Amino acid sequence: MLGCSVGVQSEGEPAAPAPTVSADITDTRNAIGVLRAGTAFINQTSFRADIDIASQVGGLSRVDNVNKRGMASLSSPGGVIEIRMIDDDVYLKSGAELPGVGHEWMALDPARVPTDFALSFEPGRNDPGGSARLINAIMSARADGTEISGVLDVNRVGVGNGISFRHAPGGTFPEAARNQPFRATLDAEGRLVRFLIPEANGLPGAAVRYSDFGVPVDVVRPEPAVPAPDALYPQLGLGG
Repeated sequence: MLGCSVGVQSEGEPAAPAPTVSADITDTRNAIGVLRAGTAFINQTSFRADIDIASQVGGLSRVDNVNKRGMASLSSPGGVIEIRMIDDDVYLKSGAELPGVGHEWMALDPARVPTDFALSFEPGRNDPGGSARLINAIMSARADGTEISGVLDVNRVGVGNGISFRHAPGGTFPEAARNQPFRATLDAEGRLVRFLIPEANGLPGAAVRYSDFGVPVDVVRPEPAVPAPDALYPQLGLGG
């Protein structure tokens, strides 16, 4: 829940050969710099983020970090989770069957949300696509106009809000996942509009798309909303 992830195969299962990208250190640094500059909008204007992982887990979020408004709908085989954020208040409604948790709107205590999935409007903290973790995992890349391609290390992606990969309990990622391919696209304004990780090396495909820059985000405070039960917090970040 909150993050968008699916489990992947453990080490030892068949994996496709790892693709490689011939890019020197300068090319990679330049490409990473372009991508980081392309995500500056996250702290500057409102936007929409759409996530898809293996056509199993998906999310649609609208965020305005400047005016402290956000809403999200996260879907998985277990059900749909809705989130609303207004100033410092966070509300959640679960359509999934979670032990000890009902289906009404709940008001969360942000201090009790696991750190990796914390929801706040602090600069750099509220990107429902998880682009910063994806960029930090890049091992080699080259920019060609508005297109950037390369490989990343899935082990370095980690978990959090947005695209995440997690291996099966007790397993590890395939060795080839250290060279997982990716493609990214910028718009005419230099903003990141797509980050795609194709299916390869036993891992599912994943994509995040950004759009609707500057479109107002109107969020209605759910009434009534009950305090979230203690049983909810340990389950945050485990869905998908």
